[in-house]
Amino acid sequence: MFRHSVKCARIAVAGILCIVSTAGLVPAAQFTPFEAAIAAFDAEVAAAVAEDAAGCVTVVVFVGDELIWAKGYGWADMENRIAATPETIGRIGSISKSFTAVLMMQLIERGVFGLDEPVVDGFPEFDSLAGGLADAGSVTFRMLASHTAGLIREPELQGAASGPIYGWEDKILESIPNTRFQTAPGTEYSYSNIGYGILGLASSRVAGVPFMDLVTDLIFSPLGMSSSTFIVSTPQMAERLSVGYSRRRIRDHETGAVIGSEISAEQATREHFGRGYKVPNGGIYSTVLDLAKFAAAMMGESPVAILADESRAEMLEPQAPAAGYGLGFMIRTRDDGVTTVGHGGSVAGYNAGLSFELDSKIGVAMLRTTSYNPPIESLLRTLVRHDRSRE
Repeated sequence: MFRHSVKCARIAVAGILCIVSTAGLVPAAQFTPFEAAIAAFDAEVAAAVAEDAAGCVTVVVFVGDELIWAKGYGWADMENRIAATPETIGRIGSISKSFTAVLMMQLIERGVFGLDEPVVDGFPEFDSLAGGLADAGSVTFRMLASHTAGLIREPELQGAASGPIYGWEDKILESIPNTRFQTAPGTEYSYSNIGYGILGLASSRVAGVPFMDLVTDLIFSPLGMSSSTFIVSTPQMAERLSVGYSRRRIRDHETGAVIGSEISAEQATREHFGRGYKVPNGGIYSTVLDLAKFAAAMMGESPVAILADESRAEMLEPQAPAAGYGLGFMIRTRDDGVTTVGHGGSVAGYNAGLSFELDSKIGVAMLRTTSYNPPIESLLRTLVRHDRSRE
């Protein structure tokens, strides 16, 4: 099995791709198919980031709680010529939802509330939901966490996604009366950012502890995720924070044809001060190394157990009527027969991806500020197929 050969096939972190063994560097011709897949991926990403010429990519490949390979490409800060490394910090966007769902399940394990308990029972403010097709009393924590509550994607409130981070709870409360049902609760999957904002605040209110403190104390700290935070508040972290680059197409005024693009960090820089209500659903900063630690915990491979096995299993199973979403995690099964679990994320200037496979325990995490999007899902599936062929 691959798991037993990892230590003889570890790829050097944050440097030129090389295979380490007791005999030294292994020539490229002697790469295993697993190693060759990473080498091909490395070459593709390096060339694409160089061609993009703006921003950075960081990637890590891991098996369980062991790092196999990690690397940074491009500039974390173009103006100051700061190169990206696996320790470069970026925004993970909607991967934050996975953390919010884990926190919810941790509180459920502690008896704070029940998974199928109506949210309004512990969070009466939810009763001011705009309603329409149903009433708020029929929505449970499970529904919010699986995007099956039937809520619209964003609240119909001007400025809901802007404003200082310390005012995010007030933005949620303002948003609830401006959030309506688009389908009846429990009848279909409907991705909702405001639903996850409500889930985070409701969990916090019932627990009686601020949301960001709960995530820090129950997830970041136990797992040693020292580069993960909601607020980049120290000089040490600020030095490792990548600049978020957004692209805007430039069109010819007469023909409308695209004649170029403009790169700007303005919006991403502004949003470091806050994105309105978008904290539980998209507010976390992290590194690929920390995301690997989180994934290891969700696979039951971390030295620290943040959830019981039964809770993890529940979270990583599709929640009907959602065929491809569990509790905070996307579940993808393709024609190759490989089922992967994870989440993606995107905010102004930043994109992220996390994906892992439960049988092999192989995973990949990626952060980027480039327009180029590395095919990490394809890499993971290739690695899993190579691992299976060794059995």
